[in-house]
Amino acid sequence: MPKPIFEENGSGMHTHMSIFENDKNLFFDRSASNNLSKLACNFLSGILKHINECTLVMNQWVNSYKRLVVGYEAPVYISWGTRNRSSLIRVPVFKSGRERSTRVELRSPDPACNPYLAFAVLLASGLAGIKNKYPLPPAIEENIFEMNREKRESLNIESLPDSLENAIRAMENSELIRETLGDHIFDALVANKRVEWDAYRMNVTDYEIDKYLPFL
Repeated sequence: MPKPIFEENGSGMHTHMSIFENDKNLFFDRSASNNLSKLACNFLSGILKHINECTLVMNQWVNSYKRLVVGYEAPVYISWGTRNRSSLIRVPVFKSGRERSTRVELRSPDPACNPYLAFAVLLASGLAGIKNKYPLPPAIEENIFEMNREKRESLNIESLPDSLENAIRAMENSELIRETLGDHIFDALVANKRVEWDAYRMNVTDYEIDKYLPFL
């Protein structure tokens, strides 16, 4: 369950990605910054550009968005970095002799997702970045959780969808995700998640009873 215990860190499904040609890791370039090849940078850019469209696939439950909140190590803001645990994507620091381990780590998916669909949309996003040569924004190495809104806006740091409803809205008009999943799966997923969101928002929880009823 993505967030089984209140005020405790949730359960993530950090996903590590690289592309090989035979035994060669195409993400590695010894002469490049952070040892990331141009192909790796474009792939990473594709994930960043399309992540909001992908989020419904990788975070499929109402409960998923109770994990994606500030203060519990799960990512909230769309950025990348190397040593930054507040970034959405982390690039592990390169160690000499371990060229094959060069990779990008996406930290937002949770284990409630369908991994086949999740990996499909991630690969499609990364390949779109390679095909269209998306430019890679600068890495963020500061703790984004400690930034105020003005600082985040000055660095063009956007946020992930903060609810199942907003994730539905982010995906429902995505041509990339529709093309990747096909009409049948795409339409069924959106329809099912709308039913789930409506059921959730009509439910009266213990939180509401405890917080509001005493005032009446």
